[in-house]
Order: sequence, then C-alpha cells, then structure tokens
Amino acid sequence: MTFNLSPQKSLQIFRIIFPLFLMIHGLFRLISGGVEGFGIFLESNHFVAGSVIAWSLTIIEIVGSILIILGYFAKWLCLLFICEIIMGILLVHAVNGWFVVGGGSGGVEYSLLLVLGYFLIALSNPKPLLKFGG
Repeated sequence: MTFNLSPQKSLQIFRIIFPLFLMIHGLFRLISGGVEGFGIFLESNHFVAGSVIAWSLTIIEIVGSILIILGYFAKWLCLLFICEIIMGILLVHAVNGWFVVGGGSGGVEYSLLLVLGYFLIALSNPKPLLKFGG
C-alpha cells in the first residue's frame, strides 16, 4: 500500500495540526491560572503592563491558532507568533543552551522548531478552509 500526498495537501495538514501546539500552550496557561504569573514575569523583565500583555498573548495564542487552522490572517498571525517565540527564546530559553531535554534542560531547540514551522506556514500563503459570503 502506497500513501502519497501532494506537497499542497501535506502543507494543509501541517497548517491544521501545527498551531495546536501553541493553542494548547495558551489553554494550559489559562486553565492552570498561569496568566497572572506570566504577567508578573513580564513586568519583572521591564515590560509595561505585563498583565495586559500576558492576557493578550494567551487569548491570541488560542484564537489566533484557530484562525491559522481555518486559514484566516495566517501569514500575519504566524509572524506575530514568530516574534513572540523569539522573545521567549531571548527571555527564557537562550540561557539554557540548545537542548530542551537530554543534553540540557529548557533550551532553544523546540522554540526554534516552532519558529521554523510558523515561517513555513507563513510562506505557504494558506487559503481559508471555509469561505463565507459570495
């Protein structure tokens, strides 16, 4: 049995599955009560209105991921997520080296993989899965 997908279908599947990782990240922060702690962390790193930023990022991670899955504003949301992840690398992960586990702990490798995935989705110029009106 052979299983072949066109590059376009493969990218579409990737675009549907990949944003779930960041959506789960935002949902966990919301459900676990971690939004306020995130805001405090941001303020301790000299961000003004850390709580507002934390709530905004959490909501955007959830809603934005759904929009990417559906193909709406995907390029812009991917670019926003790339910026967010790069800030996470600079503020948290870079000091921990490369490895997330194994050769180290909490490093940049997973975050860079996320950046690469969102860059790929942004470059693929996804079309909406659902069309409304006309």
